[in-house]
Amino acid sequence: MEVLLQYVLNVQVLVLVLAVVLLKNSIKFVPQNQAYVIERFGKYQSTKEAGLNFILPFIDRISADRSLKEQAVDVPEQSAITKDNISLSVDGVLYFRVLDPYKATYGVDNYVFAVTQLAQTTMRSELGKMELDKTFEERDVLNTNIVSSINDAAGPWGIQVLRYEIKDIVPPQSVMEAMEAQMKAERVKRAQILESEGDRQAAINRAEGKKASVVLAAQADKEEQVLRAEGEAKAIVAVASAQAEALRQVGEAAATEEGQKAIQLDLASKAIEAKRAIAKESSVVLLPDGATEASAVVAQAMTIIQKMTKGS
Repeated sequence: MEVLLQYVLNVQVLVLVLAVVLLKNSIKFVPQNQAYVIERFGKYQSTKEAGLNFILPFIDRISADRSLKEQAVDVPEQSAITKDNISLSVDGVLYFRVLDPYKATYGVDNYVFAVTQLAQTTMRSELGKMELDKTFEERDVLNTNIVSSINDAAGPWGIQVLRYEIKDIVPPQSVMEAMEAQMKAERVKRAQILESEGDRQAAINRAEGKKASVVLAAQADKEEQVLRAEGEAKAIVAVASAQAEALRQVGEAAATEEGQKAIQLDLASKAIEAKRAIAKESSVVLLPDGATEASAVVAQAMTIIQKMTKGS
C-alpha cells in the first residue's frame, strides 16, 4: 500500500513538473519594440508582438527575434568614381528599421548585410552621376537620392531606410592639392576685389569731400559779397542821409537873418580867397572896374539862395 501511494505521489509530482514546464514554454513575453516570428513544424505560423503571448510548446518555436527599433549601421569606406573620372574614398552611416518582421526573416538571409551592401552599391552609382565639385556642394541631395534608391530595392525585405549620412569624402592627394591651390587663388582674387572696391570708395569719398569743400567755399564767398554789398549800401544810405540832414540844417539856418549874414560873409571870404589864389598863380592881376565887385557877387549869390529858399 505504501508503495502504491509513493508511486501515485511520484506521478503527481511528475505531472506537476510537466505542467509547469509546458506552461513555461507556452507563455512568451515579447519586449517593447520587438517581434517574435513563430514557426510550427518548420512553417511560418504567426508574428508575436510586444506583450503576453501563448504558443504551443514543443510544436511552435521562435524562428527569429526582430528588433523594430531604428538601427544605425556603419557603411565601410569604399572607392567611387565621379562623372568627371575622379576617384574618391567615401564612407557613411545608414539608419533603418524593420517594418515587416516576416519579410525581414524570409525575404532575405541577412537583412543588415544586404542593406549595407545595397547602400554601398547605390552610393557608387549616385556618385557616378555627379561631378567632383557637386559632391561637396550637394551632399544633402546625394544623401536623399541614396535613401530613395535603397528604399525602392529594400521594400521586399520589409526594411525602411530612414536616412543616409556621408561621413567623409576623400579625393586623391593630387586633387586635394589642386583644390587647395584653387581655393587660395580664389581668396587672393576676393582680397584684390575688396581692396580695389576700398580704393574706389576712398576716391569717391575724397572727390565728394573736395566737391563739398568747393561748394562751401563758394557759398561762403557769396555770403561775404552779399554782406559787403549790404554794408556798402547801408554806408551810402547813411552818408546820403547825413548829407541831406546837413543840407536841411544849412537851409534852415539860411532862412534866418543871422544865416543870411553868415552866408554873405562866407561868400565874400571865398571870393577874396579866389582872387588871392589867382593872383598867386599869375603875374598879371586884373582889377575890377568897380570897387564893389565882391559885394555884387555876394548880392547875386544871396538872390539865388533866397529864390531857392522860397521855392522849397
